[in-house]
Amino acid sequence: MSTVSSLPFVFHADQSESQLQRATLRFGGLYLVAVFLSSSLLWGLAGTDPIDSAIGKVFLLSGAALLAAILTMLLVRLKALPLPAKAALCFVLSLVGGVLYCGIDHAIYTICVYPEAPVIDMTNIAYNVIYGTSLYFGWSCLFLALSYSFDLRDRERRLAQMREEAMAAQMRALRYQLNPHFLFNTLNSMAGLIEEGERDDARDMVFSLSAYLRTTLALDPLQDLPLEDEVALQAGYLTIEQRRFSDRMAVEIDLPEDLRKVPVPSLILQPLVENAVKHGACRKTGGVTIAIRARQEAGRLWLVVENDMAPADRLPGGASFGIGLRNVGERLSRRFPDASGFHYGRTSDGRFRVTLTMPIRTA
Repeated sequence: MSTVSSLPFVFHADQSESQLQRATLRFGGLYLVAVFLSSSLLWGLAGTDPIDSAIGKVFLLSGAALLAAILTMLLVRLKALPLPAKAALCFVLSLVGGVLYCGIDHAIYTICVYPEAPVIDMTNIAYNVIYGTSLYFGWSCLFLALSYSFDLRDRERRLAQMREEAMAAQMRALRYQLNPHFLFNTLNSMAGLIEEGERDDARDMVFSLSAYLRTTLALDPLQDLPLEDEVALQAGYLTIEQRRFSDRMAVEIDLPEDLRKVPVPSLILQPLVENAVKHGACRKTGGVTIAIRARQEAGRLWLVVENDMAPADRLPGGASFGIGLRNVGERLSRRFPDASGFHYGRTSDGRFRVTLTMPIRTA
């Protein structure tokens, strides 16, 4: 009814409850108008002038609206009940409301025929009780459906928020798995330089490592980086490693100008570059070239990390290699579901190549 939500209902202050309150007002008003028009039409077909009976119907429906507001307030207070209990409660309250509706109708009738004595017609009384019960039970069902609809939307919204929070936590965990692995390899490189007596190079590596970690640890793992910044970070890492393999490790970077500002997940290339060093330069004798390339194809960004391998080597395996690839694959699949690609393997010329694909987005 039109006054269904005019009473001080016990709604929570959150957004979903305020939306339910506004929706109850709208649907209550529409329900009242529908009842008024349908009753006017039916009584008009029965021979009653709808204009003459309008004032009586307005008073009757106003009283009915007040009862409906009380009924709705009770349903809100008892919203924690299970559905069967709510259905039974709606029927009982609607039956009580039907009796009260009949009483209001009879009171209005008594006033209208005054000073004559009102005629007691049990058939008409039974009709009014049934009509009033149907009226309130219909509103109860409509309000319950509306309430459950908002509850469902609220649960879906909260579930989506929980999933986002869980995904964010997992992505942070995946990101932070990378740093200890990288730190372990770099410290080994420093130890090797110290053992070889190259203390100046070891000191420079400490400074480079400090600058690199300061930059990477300040990054938000859920924020994207321009591709040029991501590549610059990996170039900084390779500079650290080149101090150990300077005589036989070369780095090639191919980054087209039009792709420099394309956002990519932060440190998405780091485990791939790390594996390229560990399973390329560390295992292959002679010169090793590590390449980072980017290109655009069919509206998608292709990133390639490639390194030389010893001809007799099998594809790299082991826990450390698997963790790096798995982290990258999981980050891509979670960030771009059904819109990313991740492939790796040996090329025809004996090099090892990892290819990432993702949508090209604007910053």
